[in-house]
Amino acid sequence: MKIFLFVCLPLFCLASSEDNANLFGIFTLIPPFIAIALAFITKDVILSLFMGVLSGTFLLSLSTHILKEHSLSLLNFYNTTVESFSKIIAFILNSASDPANAGIILQILCIGGLVALVTKMGGAKAMALKFAKRAKSAVSAQVNTWFLGLLIFFDDYANLLIVGPIMRPLADKFKISREKFAFIIDSTAAPVAGIAIISTWIGVEISLIKTAYKDIGYENINAFGIFLETIPYRFYNIFMLFFVLMTAIMKREFGPMYQAQMRAITTGKIAPIVKSKTLDTAELEDQFLAPKDEIKICVFNAIIPILTLMILALLGFYFNGFNALSGEELKKANAYPLSFETLRMVFGKADSSVVLFQAALFSSIVAIFIGVYRKIFNIKEAIETWIYGWKTMIFTIILLLLAWSLSSIVKELGTSLFITSLLADKMPDYILPATIFAFASGISFAIGTSYGTMGILMPLAVPLAYKIAQLSGMDANVMHHYIVINISCVLTGAIFGNHCSPIADNVILSSMSAKCDHMEHVKTQIPYALFICAISLLTGYIPVSLGISIWIVLPCNLILIALLLKIIGKKYHES
Repeated sequence: MKIFLFVCLPLFCLASSEDNANLFGIFTLIPPFIAIALAFITKDVILSLFMGVLSGTFLLSLSTHILKEHSLSLLNFYNTTVESFSKIIAFILNSASDPANAGIILQILCIGGLVALVTKMGGAKAMALKFAKRAKSAVSAQVNTWFLGLLIFFDDYANLLIVGPIMRPLADKFKISREKFAFIIDSTAAPVAGIAIISTWIGVEISLIKTAYKDIGYENINAFGIFLETIPYRFYNIFMLFFVLMTAIMKREFGPMYQAQMRAITTGKIAPIVKSKTLDTAELEDQFLAPKDEIKICVFNAIIPILTLMILALLGFYFNGFNALSGEELKKANAYPLSFETLRMVFGKADSSVVLFQAALFSSIVAIFIGVYRKIFNIKEAIETWIYGWKTMIFTIILLLLAWSLSSIVKELGTSLFITSLLADKMPDYILPATIFAFASGISFAIGTSYGTMGILMPLAVPLAYKIAQLSGMDANVMHHYIVINISCVLTGAIFGNHCSPIADNVILSSMSAKCDHMEHVKTQIPYALFICAISLLTGYIPVSLGISIWIVLPCNLILIALLLKIIGKKYHES
């Protein structure tokens, strides 16, 4: 061990993430590995994340002592252990104080308060009853949930926090397991927002594309046009949305999800059998938030606050993004304020966390006014209900703070740089897209963030694709098409981990919104995510890389998914 450290010591002088990646090598995988492995073993995601963070801070502290002392001793290990705990606090504080993260925390808390008010007013129950009149079966209930998820395309967080509370009572009525319900809302959040042409994601995606093209010498490119070209190649997003719909219509499931559905249908136990703190408190929450018996429930008690939230969010994205424009972009926006190009620019520039917090806060005020005006509750009861909604989100906030801290730690350790360095070896051009997709999927699963994965891989994928295209003798048009495919692989692979990693914020929010045990949601969703991931890799990216038309690959894969579901999936019957 000493020899290893002394040999690598010169590499660590600057203590950058690249130096850490060279110094620790495969050991940089320890924090995410511990977090993910313990999450499956203990089914306690907070403990798992904490241990992952602790192992990461231990490695960072150890490297500091090695640099100072130029040796490794028991005293170093003791000091490192002590400092590891103080570093945990530092990372959590940094995560909480980051403006974007702080905005997300406030928006989650505020939307939690809004949901509590809507529930207390009977709006959620009335909305469920309204949908129930249209939904005559579990199939239509699932399809309605899927469709509502598509409608809220502009932000994945807003999607999860709105669709879950509204549709959960309807799902319970038709004995749809909480695991399946969580899967549906999770699968219509990031996969939808990631390919929507107007969303809070598009600014990050377009910015990364433009920067990557600059690295290969292309200054004046239409990054939005390239983004549009990637949409047909976003296989995981498209296939997952189609797969969710097919499981509902065909009434077929497989793996742990089939067992969960059969449990709900045969025993009536909607929630997972394995309980956690989130489920233990669920009954108390329902009792506190239940509308009073003498109150006449009305669907407008839900529609008005939620529509207010959505309209204010859209307007907020527009004006917030418009104020962030400058130079030529501002001139174009002033000349054509409602053009598609302007909408694309302003939505890309908008600070989604701030906008959604503002929209949720004002919508909460609207909900309080409605409740007081209709004498559902008084001001004091309204404020107590709103604050109670905040309290129900504390568990989620703790998970997010630990998940963000772990993401920062693995970035500082150079975990992702170590993984992506394996791409440096030369490979055939038709293998590169599939390889990039696989690495993007693996990295996003390990670090639990789509944005982080995109930021890590995009600057590497585009130059690598450009170089391989040159070596392969491709002409300009073929080269452009080849680079677009590789960009799609980065953007789509990044969705995979965000959709199924136990430390991903979207997965955590899905569990919370569906009131489903977090690890049960992860356990039942991963086989489906891997199924679609494998199809995207084997019958998606490899064929198009070999030159087969996308318009042949897409429909063929949709048919393949339906056929495989019919073969692998087990039929279940509604009770």
